[in-house]
Amino acid sequence: MTIGLTGGIGSGKSEASGILRELGALVIDADIVGHETYRSGQPAWDEIVEAFGDEVIGLDGEIDRRELGRIVFDDPESLKRLTDIVWPKIREGLKDLMAGERDGGGTDVLVVEAAVLFEAGWENLFEEIWVVTAHEKDVLERLERQRNQNPEQTRARVRAQMTNEEREQRADVMVRNDEDRAALAATVKKLWTDRTR
Repeated sequence: MTIGLTGGIGSGKSEASGILRELGALVIDADIVGHETYRSGQPAWDEIVEAFGDEVIGLDGEIDRRELGRIVFDDPESLKRLTDIVWPKIREGLKDLMAGERDGGGTDVLVVEAAVLFEAGWENLFEEIWVVTAHEKDVLERLERQRNQNPEQTRARVRAQMTNEEREQRADVMVRNDEDRAALAATVKKLWTDRTR
């Protein structure tokens, strides 16, 4: 069984994927695949430098993700140019990893944690999509505590994303994370039992 696990920033999707790992799922983090995609020697590296110039190359010869982020952050056109380069390559990386794990036969449940699953159009890689949601108030408190951001920055980042309602319309399973970790663990364990039986 393949599960795509997603949710907004601060929703608790990494916490949920950790619980799924404890229950026996093999978890792949799409962010790690994404970081590899940017590395020197990978096909995306040349395309990124061609699109954004040599100023995005750091002193170590790798893409300076902070500099690249500065360029694309407030420019939707530049951000789309970047995602058009990297998202298809991350998708291929995920497909290869998933195929390798399936062939290896080491687990019955494979979970891919991917923040941009819907935005990147990766839904058809999975049998089920699980979405972790939390109330905006809880998300804002978590992010301010964890990332030491001011409330305006945090609120802007949260509101720039897809809404919980939009995610819910495209989900097979909703994972509510409105309490503490113990409550989240109980929710995930029940879903695990019901969905993987």
